[in-house]
Amino acid sequence: MASTLRRIPSGETFVLAGLLLYVVVVVVIPLARLLLEGLAPGEEGQIFGLARDTWGSRSVGRALANTVLIASLSTCVSVVVGVAFALFVRLTDIWGRKAIVFLAMLPMLIPPQISALAWIELLGPSSVILQLLGLAPPPGTTNPLYSMGGIIWVMGLEHAPLVFLAVTAAASGLSNDLVEAARIGGVGSWRIVRSVVVPLLLPAIIAGGALAYVSAIGNFGVPALLGIPGRVTVLTTLIYQRLNGFGPSVLGEVAAIAYLLVGLSILGIVIRIVFETRSRTVQTRIGPALRSFALGRHRLTVSALVWTATLFFSILPLIALVSRALVPALGVKLSFETMSLENFSFVLFESAGTRRAFANSFTLAAAAAILSALAAIPLAYFSTVRQLPVARFLDAAADAPYAVPGTVLAVGIILVFLPPLPLLGFSLYGTIWILLIAYLARFLLLALRPINAAFATLETGLDEAAAIAGARPMRRLLAIGAPLVAPAAVAGAMLIFMTAFNELTLSALLWSTGHETLGIMVFFLQYEGNSPAAAALATVIVAVTVLLALLFELFGRRYAPGAVPWHVAT
Repeated sequence: MASTLRRIPSGETFVLAGLLLYVVVVVVIPLARLLLEGLAPGEEGQIFGLARDTWGSRSVGRALANTVLIASLSTCVSVVVGVAFALFVRLTDIWGRKAIVFLAMLPMLIPPQISALAWIELLGPSSVILQLLGLAPPPGTTNPLYSMGGIIWVMGLEHAPLVFLAVTAAASGLSNDLVEAARIGGVGSWRIVRSVVVPLLLPAIIAGGALAYVSAIGNFGVPALLGIPGRVTVLTTLIYQRLNGFGPSVLGEVAAIAYLLVGLSILGIVIRIVFETRSRTVQTRIGPALRSFALGRHRLTVSALVWTATLFFSILPLIALVSRALVPALGVKLSFETMSLENFSFVLFESAGTRRAFANSFTLAAAAAILSALAAIPLAYFSTVRQLPVARFLDAAADAPYAVPGTVLAVGIILVFLPPLPLLGFSLYGTIWILLIAYLARFLLLALRPINAAFATLETGLDEAAAIAGARPMRRLLAIGAPLVAPAAVAGAMLIFMTAFNELTLSALLWSTGHETLGIMVFFLQYEGNSPAAAALATVIVAVTVLLALLFELFGRRYAPGAVPWHVAT
C-alpha cells in the first residue's frame, strides 16, 4: 500500500507539469518553430537557402540598414535626454522632483502608436496648437515627422525613461564619500559631476542605452505610424507589410527576417547584461548615500528649465492630441464655438468597432494578468525558494518572449497555431485565443520578476520550519508563501493589465475581424484619414492608462514598492 501511494504524483508534481506545459507550449515551441522555419532550404535545395535568399533581397537590406541606423540614433537621443533628466532629478534640489519623475515616465507608459499620433498632431500642418500660435506649416505640406528623423525623435523620447531609470537607480547606490573628498580638495560642483559622478555612472548609462537600443529594434508602433506614410521601412514594419500583403504563404520569409531582429536584439542584451553587472558592482557602496547638490540662487532658473523640458516632451503632445479630438472635422480650427465632443461620442457609443475593441482589450488584458500572476506564484516559489532545476529552467525561459521583439514572437505563434491543433482538428489562427496565448507568453515575466523579488526577501526559516513540521511543498506555498507575496503578485498583475490593455505589436499580426484591440483601432482610424476619431480614442486610452498608473503607484508604494519601476528614481 505504501509503495502504491509513493507512485501517485504529488500536488507539486502536478503543478510543475502544468507550468512546464504552459511555458513550453506558449514560449519554447513557438520560438523553436521560428528557428526551424527560417532554416529551410532554398528552391534548389541549397542549405539555408531561404534565409540567404531573403537576406540578399534589396528590400530586406534597406530595412536592415534603416533599423540599425534608427535604433542607434534614437538611442543617442534616449541617452542624452534620459541622462540629463536623471542628473537633474537625482543630483540637484530642483522643485517638484517627484512630479517630474512621474511626468518623465509618461512616454514609457503611453503606447508607442499613441505617442507617434500625439507628435503628429503637435507638429503637423493641421496642428491645432501651432495654428493658434501661427506657426503651423502651410496646408498641404507633408508632416515633417513622416521621415527617418521623425521616427528617431519620437522613438528616442519614448525610450528615454529606460535610460533615466537605469541612471537614477545607479546614482542611488553611489557613496557620498568621494564627493565630499573632492569638495574638501576645492573642486567645484560641476567638475565633481563631470569627473567623479558621471564616470561612476557610465556602466549604468551604457546599460540603459543598450536597453533603449533593444526596445528600438523591436518597436513597431512608431515606425508604423510615421515610417509607412514616409516610406521608411524597418524590419518590424517589413514583416507586417509582408504578412498583411501575402498572408501565411510568406511565413518562411518573415521567419528569416525575424532572425535579423533576434540577432540585433541579442547584441543589445549582451551589452546590457555586461554593463548592468558592472553598474551593480559600482553600487556596492560603503558610507552615506550621495546627497543632492544645492543649486542656491540658480534653483529657480534650473527648475523652470527642467519643468519646461518636461512639459514639452511629455505634456504638450498630449495637449495637441486632446485638441485634435475636440475638433469636429479635419480643416476646422479649434475655438469655443467649434469645440465638440462628437468624436468622443463616436468612439465610445456609436462605433461598434471601438466598443468591441474596448471589450476585447479589457478581456484579454484581465485574463493575461490573472493567469500570468497565478502561474508566476508557484513558478517563483519553486525556482527561488525550492530552487528546483526544472523551475529554474522555466524561469529563465520566461525571459525570452520579453527579450526578443514582439514581432518575432508573433511570427513564431502563427507558425505553431496556424495548422489545426493535434487531436482537436481546428486552428486557433483568426480567433481571440491566439491573442491570449501571445499575451500569456509575452507578459509572464512582468508578474514573475516582482514575485521572485518578494520570495527572495522572505525569511527562509518559515518555509524550513514548516518543512520540518511535515508540511508538503504545496501546503507551504499555499499557507505561507502565497499570502506573503500576494501584494507583489497583485502589483505584477496590474502592470500586465496596464501594458496589455494598450498592446499593438502582437495584435497587429494576430488580430482578425471581430477580435480587434484598442491599439489596432487607433492604428486603422488614423490610416482611414479619421484622425479626429483616432485622437479621441487615443485620448481615452491615455486617460485610462494614467488612471491605472496612479492606482499602481498608490498600491505599489504602500504594498509592493519594489514592483513599481519609477520608485527607484524617487
